[in-house]
Amino acid sequence: MFYAKLNPKQQKMFSDELRRFILRIPSIPFLEALLLLRSAPTQTWDADTVARRLYINSQQAVELLKSLVAARLCTEVQHNPKCFIYKPESDELCKLIDDLASEYAHNLIEVTNLIHANSNKDQKVHLLADAFVLWKENP
Repeated sequence: MFYAKLNPKQQKMFSDELRRFILRIPSIPFLEALLLLRSAPTQTWDADTVARRLYINSQQAVELLKSLVAARLCTEVQHNPKCFIYKPESDELCKLIDDLASEYAHNLIEVTNLIHANSNKDQKVHLLADAFVLWKENP
């Protein structure tokens, strides 16, 4: 996995643990969905509600919610599997998300730049791999 280089200001801004967590966030919509669920931790959320709140389509919201479940940041409601609730798997993770929410509120640009820098590198790796496959198929 590639990691974004941080400028000295970013290195001082985030704890190592928070920086590692931010670098694992795949996209801004993922972050926004996480913070949305965190904003009302006892509320149940369905894809349509998340879609409306984040200005995305319902299918994208479903994918984000499933990704949040896979990351152990929320769970499906047992009696209604199309609804989700904020529930990080540990208190430590919950605190880390609280720290992230605070940093995002005060240092929006730095947090988003870190997410974008890391996701752009992943995209470049995929593009390179795809180009190699195309070259191999058509030498």
